[in-house]
Amino acid sequence: MAEKKGITIERVFDAPREMVWRAWTEPEMAKRWWGPKDFTAPSIKIDLRVGGKYIFCMHGPEGSEFDKDLYSAGVYKEIVPMEKLVVSDYFSDAEGNKIDPTAYGMNTDMPEEMDVVVTFEEAEGGKTKLTIEYPRPESEEKFQAMLKSGMEEGWNSSLDKLAQSLQ
Repeated sequence: MAEKKGITIERVFDAPREMVWRAWTEPEMAKRWWGPKDFTAPSIKIDLRVGGKYIFCMHGPEGSEFDKDLYSAGVYKEIVPMEKLVVSDYFSDAEGNKIDPTAYGMNTDMPEEMDVVVTFEEAEGGKTKLTIEYPRPESEEKFQAMLKSGMEEGWNSSLDKLAQSLQ
C-alpha cells in the first residue's frame, strides 16, 4: 500500500496554548512572525469564523528576488478555539483572490489550493505543541512539487520567528 502521509511540521513552544492560538488568530500578533527569516508581514487580515477568509502578506528582503508583496489566503473550514484550525490555503492577490502558483515562481505541478490542519495541544510544563499538516494530494507530481517548493523550510523559519515573538 502506498504511503499516505503528507507534510507534517511539529514544534513545541515555551508558551501557553492561549498565547500560541492568539499568535495565529490576531493580526497584530501574526505580523510579528509571519514569513521566513528576514521577511516582514506588512498586512494580515483575519476573519476568524467558519467561511471567513484570511489574507496574509509577506515581503522579502530588500534587493532580493522576493523584494515584493507575496500573498496567501484561504477560508476557515473548521475552528475549535484553542485546539484546531482547518483552512484552505492558496496563493492570492491582495484581495485574496486565488492566483496560479506559477505567478510566484512555483512549479507547474504545485497544487492551486491545499487544505491545512493546524492543531494546538497543551504540552508538559505549560508549553504548547503545534502541528501543521498538509494532507498528501492524490497526484504524486503535486506532492513532489509541494516537497520541492521550500514550504517545509519556510514554515520552520517562520516558526523560529514565532518562538521569538512568544518570549
